[in-house]
Amino acid sequence: MQAGPGGPLPLRVALPLAVAAGLAMLVAFPPYGWWPAAPVGVALLGAAVHRRRVRAGVGLGFVAGVALFGPLLSWTNLHTGQLPWLLLSLLQAGYVGLLGGAAAYASPLVDRWRWSWPALTGVLWVGQETLRSRAPFGGFPWGRLAFSQDESPALRLAAVGGAPLVTFAVSLAGGLLVAALWRPWRGGVARSRWAAGALAVGAVGVLAVGLLVPVGVAGGGGAVTVAVVQGNVPRLGLDFNAQRQAVLNNHVQATLDLAAQVAAGQRPQPDLVVWPENASDVDPLRSPAAGQRISAAADAVRAPILVGAVLVGPGEGQSRNAGILWRPGSGPDLEQMYTKRHPVPFAEYVPLRDVARMVSKEVDRVRSDMVPGDRAGVVDVGPVVLGDVICFEVAYDGLVRDTVTGGAQLLVVQTNNATFDVAEARQQLAMVRLRAVEHGRASLMASTVGVSGFVTPDGRVSDATGFNTRAVVLRQLRLGDGRTLATRVGVWPEAALTAVAVAALAGAVWRRRRSAVAR
Repeated sequence: MQAGPGGPLPLRVALPLAVAAGLAMLVAFPPYGWWPAAPVGVALLGAAVHRRRVRAGVGLGFVAGVALFGPLLSWTNLHTGQLPWLLLSLLQAGYVGLLGGAAAYASPLVDRWRWSWPALTGVLWVGQETLRSRAPFGGFPWGRLAFSQDESPALRLAAVGGAPLVTFAVSLAGGLLVAALWRPWRGGVARSRWAAGALAVGAVGVLAVGLLVPVGVAGGGGAVTVAVVQGNVPRLGLDFNAQRQAVLNNHVQATLDLAAQVAAGQRPQPDLVVWPENASDVDPLRSPAAGQRISAAADAVRAPILVGAVLVGPGEGQSRNAGILWRPGSGPDLEQMYTKRHPVPFAEYVPLRDVARMVSKEVDRVRSDMVPGDRAGVVDVGPVVLGDVICFEVAYDGLVRDTVTGGAQLLVVQTNNATFDVAEARQQLAMVRLRAVEHGRASLMASTVGVSGFVTPDGRVSDATGFNTRAVVLRQLRLGDGRTLATRVGVWPEAALTAVAVAALAGAVWRRRRSAVAR
């Protein structure tokens, strides 16, 4: 990548590079899974915005963000129309635009200290994801670079510093690539080639260093046999809710069939059965018929069932998204019920409803606002303590970590993908894989329609189901009761890397002012 002396790449080159950057990062994610493309995308964006004005950097970053998030989030418009997809994609692209502007503004630091370029790229990416994961309305962490590395050696770095460290490694590798290719280094052709080669090798090494990180069950707490029931729905789309009774019946019948197979000796006796989110959209605590059906299934299979249910209340126009432990012989154990702590804005509740209605009356399709729970999803089944998170909550570092520090030995993700597609389900499964490695816990994902499956503490997937099918998968899982380094250090890697990003931008301010005075 050659630029004019002291200048940026021509716009006719930078603009296609920005588009290519977004597309390269896109194909790193499932369902494509070309994970090496992620650092390449980071490098392309770094080259496009380097030495540009801040406004141009923002624009090019935004273009890259649209190329990434538009296709990545296309599953959001399958059944809800194009407006939510467009608004969400543009909002997420805006954060990449801020990243592009920050990288452009910090260019004087890179020109002064060329070897700082990779590290600066890494901390700016982490800082961008930190902000995007928290604002607005609690943030939307989907599409973090770390979640594209489910097949990469870098995934193992999650056991040391969680998703932020994996993102840092990917973007650091991208920074090394762009530094290698940007322009000849001083000192002659031989030195330039040596420096470029060293940087390129360094990019590979940063990702490969994950192979040195030991991963597996943190501690040892025995084993349990768990069954995941994927009952399926009569039809995909938002109107699956109109078939609430049929969805519940599907999960009941699949569990009764499992019980018959267990009784016949065809399958081992499970210690726990997991149903997905929305398995019972008929409130089983208010509907005697629904409660009796679930009790019949639990009694037949002779194991507690973690039931994903939508509950009415507590107030008028309110509801709760919950995981209820339903024990054989005694029914719901309300002391072991988890209520989703992070309902999805504009999907499970509508903030600023009157204002949102001015943008689109479609918000009124969300008829009741889901009320968040106030405690971590630690569910004591008896033979195992679960760490339960519901659907998109798996993307939020703290919500998963809280369950492990609260004593969870096994991670459970209850989800409903009936309103989306298989790409969304596979992107979500990639997050489960990262969480399993991060905390050294066997994990599982239970979906209404797929993809469901189990994940070992080293990130391997087993018994993955097909999409839009009925299935019951059963496996013995080893339990963990220790803590990985990532679990122990918690939010500190993210905080430290973000602080360095802020310090780097402050340094860029100082550098620019000093240069202005010198002129």
